[in-house]
Amino acid sequence: MKRYLTTLILTLSLTLPLCAQGWAPAGDRLKTRWTEQVDPKCPLPEYPRPQMVRQDWINLNGLWDYSITKADQQYSKPDGKILVPFCVESSLSGVQRSITKEDALWYERTFTVPSKWRKQSVLLHFGACDWKTEVWVNGTKVGEHKGGYAPFTFDITNVLRKSGRQTIRVRVEDASDNGYQPRGKQCLSPRAIWYTPTSGIWQTVWLEPVNKSAHIASYNTVWDGNTLSIDVNAEGDYDVIKAVLKDGSSVVGEGLKIAVENPKLWSPSSPSIYGLEISILKKGKTVDKIDGYTCLRTVSMKKDEWAGSHQNAYKRLALNGERLFMFGPLDQGYWPDGIFTAPTDEALKSDIIRTKELGFNMIRKHVKVEPARWYYWCDVLGMIVWQDMPCIADPDRENSAWRDPEVVENSVNWWSGDSFVGGSDCKIPQEWKDNYYHEWGEIIDALKPFQCIAVWVPFNEAWGQFDTREVVAFTRAHDSTRLVNEASGGNFHFAGDIIDVHHYSCPAMNAFDHQFINVLGEYGGIGFPVKGHMWVESSDNWGYSYGKDKQGLQDLYDEFGEMLKIFIKTGCSAAVYTQTTDVELESNGLMTYDREVVKFDIEHMKNVNQSIIETLK
Repeated sequence: MKRYLTTLILTLSLTLPLCAQGWAPAGDRLKTRWTEQVDPKCPLPEYPRPQMVRQDWINLNGLWDYSITKADQQYSKPDGKILVPFCVESSLSGVQRSITKEDALWYERTFTVPSKWRKQSVLLHFGACDWKTEVWVNGTKVGEHKGGYAPFTFDITNVLRKSGRQTIRVRVEDASDNGYQPRGKQCLSPRAIWYTPTSGIWQTVWLEPVNKSAHIASYNTVWDGNTLSIDVNAEGDYDVIKAVLKDGSSVVGEGLKIAVENPKLWSPSSPSIYGLEISILKKGKTVDKIDGYTCLRTVSMKKDEWAGSHQNAYKRLALNGERLFMFGPLDQGYWPDGIFTAPTDEALKSDIIRTKELGFNMIRKHVKVEPARWYYWCDVLGMIVWQDMPCIADPDRENSAWRDPEVVENSVNWWSGDSFVGGSDCKIPQEWKDNYYHEWGEIIDALKPFQCIAVWVPFNEAWGQFDTREVVAFTRAHDSTRLVNEASGGNFHFAGDIIDVHHYSCPAMNAFDHQFINVLGEYGGIGFPVKGHMWVESSDNWGYSYGKDKQGLQDLYDEFGEMLKIFIKTGCSAAVYTQTTDVELESNGLMTYDREVVKFDIEHMKNVNQSIIETLK
């Protein structure tokens, strides 16, 4: 796998445009040490789709023309340059402007198609663009996409000129939290736990040639403990699909169902990776080939062995058939310089490395979706992931003056919290529901090949919660191989596999049911602002509770850990500590927002966390 990525990066360096004049990070707020490493000629140069690698591609990241107009106006001339793929609100975009539902955000740039691609189809890929995206190439509309978190692709072959410069124009609309789209913590009026929005392109844009007759569009793998099943989605005219599973340079097996002897199972302590080569053939000739990888692991529920068949036996999360206490931080995935987008791949990877160094084995990715490379690094490094669906509403109705009245009204519901009593759905119109299903389905389909993901989380607390049983059924229909946490801390309808309560600051389990796996989906949130490393140096910084000093912070965390051990022995099967980093005005991270200061002693924290995980023997 490493060889393929190295080859691609070298290929990329020969194809990138060298126009990078006039860019600098915007604003004077907090940055990271990676800010200075961003090369405007080649930001995020790594191949963006590690599970499906082809040898030839062109990265379109870099400086594009941009303009912000009223929504009913057409693009006429640029306002300046924007650094793609950083959102328009970010410092790294070089723009740092916001838009509303009354605006349109425009992008434009040119590119040249290599002559060797002329007999092939050319695909234009977007890693993600928030929210409604329309794309033109050489003046012809090639398609549109609604959704802020999933990748999408257009075949632009038929609109390309035979030679010379080609022009891409992109138009984006984004209402953020004044609309019905999934948006997580994005807020047009950031404060407390609500953060700066992300509008427009925020993941890599790239070109790729494929065979005109047929090509591989996607694949997924499922390991049942004995056999690896490979499901390939190929488009066009072909005869045969061929798959080869490799352990290093050794062939393990061939076919779409491969029995694996002496399998190397994936786990946080042993993140084994198998190479996977997939080809499609026509009349014996290979017409397309991709290089990928997979991991062999199962996720399931397992009762405590000491309880035998007793109906009140505690149900636990299990990895590869063995009970495992899953313990990790709530990870918002925000950056002070790039907002949704890490400034470099090294930065993206660093949060996962630090989380492992602190002794955790799981991350709950909170109401946000990451680029494919983040999940790739979780696979490679051995980090379990619980994946949230970004919420479509939030409960903050008192501070919603910028929202349209119907948006506020349709977000209204009652949260039962850590109780089975009460709770109601939001008044979600059918248009909102239809879009939720569309985007959640795209997200699951895009992410399910990454074996690090163990749990899907359709709802957080009661934010935008609706038709929970139907949403759980939809989730299982898209992927039956993971567990479903129907509503982390939300209103419980006994539809999923997990009952998940939230309790701040100390851990507590105030809702519990033996029919389900019971987890503590959020606790902690101990605030500790560090001067010189704050988004805003003021008293507005926020946490659920506060440590008086670094030692007091550690002592409180340790005290919570001892409490958590008691809950583990009485049925708690996982826990999520809030949170990985400070984010804007939130000061309750394990690290500061710029990732410069770890607020805890790393070795001590590792020992504490490992002792918590090992409580479940």
